[in-house]
Amino acid sequence: MQPSIAELFREAECLEATQSAAAAAVLYSRWIALNPDDPHLAAAYFNMAVVLQRSGDQYGAINALREAIRINPDFHPPYINLGRLLEESGQPGLAVQQWLALASRTGVITGSALRHKLMALLQAGRVLETNHLEAAAEDTLRQVIDLSPDQSQAVQHWIALRQKQCKWPAINGWDGVESRRLLASISPLSAAVLFDDPVFQLARSAVYAKLNVARPKTATPDHTTRMAQRPPRLKVGYVSSDLREHAVGFGISEVMELHDADQFDIHAYYCGIEREDETKARIRSAVKSWTDIAALSDDEAAAKVAADQIDILVDLNGYTRDARTGVFARQPAPIQVNWYGFPGSMGTAYHHYIIADAHIVPQANEIYFSEKVVRLSCYQPNDRNRRIATELPQRRAEGLPDTGFVFCCLNGTQKITPQVFAAWMKILSGVAGSVLWLLQSSPETDARLRQMAAAAGIAPERICFAPKRPNPQHLARYVLADLFLDTFPYGAHTTASDAMWMGTPVVTLEGRGFAARVCAGLVRSAGLSELVCENLDDYVARATTLAMTPGAIAGLRQRLTEARTAAPLFDTPRLVRELEVLYDRMWGEFQTGTLPQPNLANLACYEEVGIDLLLDREGESIDPASYTDAFLRWSSFQPLPPDNRLWPPPSHQPRPIKYIAA
Repeated sequence: MQPSIAELFREAECLEATQSAAAAAVLYSRWIALNPDDPHLAAAYFNMAVVLQRSGDQYGAINALREAIRINPDFHPPYINLGRLLEESGQPGLAVQQWLALASRTGVITGSALRHKLMALLQAGRVLETNHLEAAAEDTLRQVIDLSPDQSQAVQHWIALRQKQCKWPAINGWDGVESRRLLASISPLSAAVLFDDPVFQLARSAVYAKLNVARPKTATPDHTTRMAQRPPRLKVGYVSSDLREHAVGFGISEVMELHDADQFDIHAYYCGIEREDETKARIRSAVKSWTDIAALSDDEAAAKVAADQIDILVDLNGYTRDARTGVFARQPAPIQVNWYGFPGSMGTAYHHYIIADAHIVPQANEIYFSEKVVRLSCYQPNDRNRRIATELPQRRAEGLPDTGFVFCCLNGTQKITPQVFAAWMKILSGVAGSVLWLLQSSPETDARLRQMAAAAGIAPERICFAPKRPNPQHLARYVLADLFLDTFPYGAHTTASDAMWMGTPVVTLEGRGFAARVCAGLVRSAGLSELVCENLDDYVARATTLAMTPGAIAGLRQRLTEARTAAPLFDTPRLVRELEVLYDRMWGEFQTGTLPQPNLANLACYEEVGIDLLLDREGESIDPASYTDAFLRWSSFQPLPPDNRLWPPPSHQPRPIKYIAA
């Protein structure tokens, strides 16, 4: 007598545990052959696919899953697994087909059916986005949000996709899904693109961390036993998914090479994609140890950092792709630092310091950071040995006409806002024959930008697009640009320093938030402070005047050539020396028991107020006094504790607090 399906599952599980997954697969195969009419045949095929995959037979698993779907098209789990296996086999298009096929199936609406449909749509949206099919990914994620508006990950990616496609407003609700609800799920990075509001940026980061970074199940390690004395060499660990051909990898390479090996042991913890390149190899060869933690859990990665006895752990990701914030939450090192990868505060209890400079974070702005602010002369590292292609770039090959003044902005399209685009159109209108050279995006987005230019009275062919190039060729073509026009409120970072290294001056705006001040700081550090503008009118006038004044651009180019050897922006040895001084000071504060404790007071309240203030105000700045006014109203019925930030205002004497607001 053949075992029942339940008995089969138990026997297969036992066989896999005692022998192998392959043995369990043979058991399933035999049972299927002898029970062709069993009503649970599809489930048997599904489980056989699972053990086949675990045994390493990926293609056998694919065939078994297809058979499960053929037998019972209303059995949902095989669609999910088949899509993942097809994606892993290099067939993302077929994977998306499987997930969308499941999502399109109708039937009895149950909790299980809804969960499977959401899972299929989320997987399809992820793969479509990864493969740069932004419009299709956006539509797919909108379906997810329609079905379940509380899917915060879907909302975050949906907003980011709309930003990348220059679909304005980026946050635009619809029937059943309010804009306020969407804004409440925005990622910290997208928030920095939409709003120059450092109060909301800090608050959103804090709430984002609380909702998305799981609380460790183990107690925080006790590092007090390490306070006795400074080790002969401080062990500094850098954690990043971007220690490769990426803006962060390009910038940090020479820093890794210049650290003083007599005073510091440098460890790299890589959590990015599995692909080799020159930058990755260069960084790996510069550090004492390189550990790939991409496949490790947060607990395992933190245990490795702790086993390496790292003294200072530096987060080069922040809230960016493939970040490992969960590792920092476990506090495997006594000192943890936020630097370079994310333009703002982390808003956590476990990032003690943020590294900035006096331009980006003046003393008055320290209240917008949960970390203690420490400063370099110039916050951004630059590689003086960056490789530049030797072949001379040609205008036509780079999407440019043969003549005419070239304004450029080679930032990602997600940083473009309607206010900045309108300013660009005014600049083009004021400089006859000029063109605007943007980084190529999807065909749909490029067409959309040209359509918006035409609507503003600018001939669409005056919007030109730079094809994607390897970094050496990308750098070389900056010689074709006359003037770089920055975005706002999220300005250029590495893109600006690359442009200036290649001799292209940058006109920028200076806002209040970190992301809105980085480029202004870089331009000042390059010695061109007159190109930092106070407002959009000044920005338009400055760019227009430079383009219309003979010799003006040539003079700025000459100053940038001289800045290569003299300006703080490009003085990487100085940056490394100052960085090491900061690390020593951090260790000294830890050793004396004065390690800074992040200030997280009232941040959930600031976020709630910020959402109300910022709704439908994309691209605008918010006066901090607006928060104070809102808190005055709030405290009239629910007292708030002092936070040494904006509450209480100097003129206000708060009522005694009988309880602490949640």
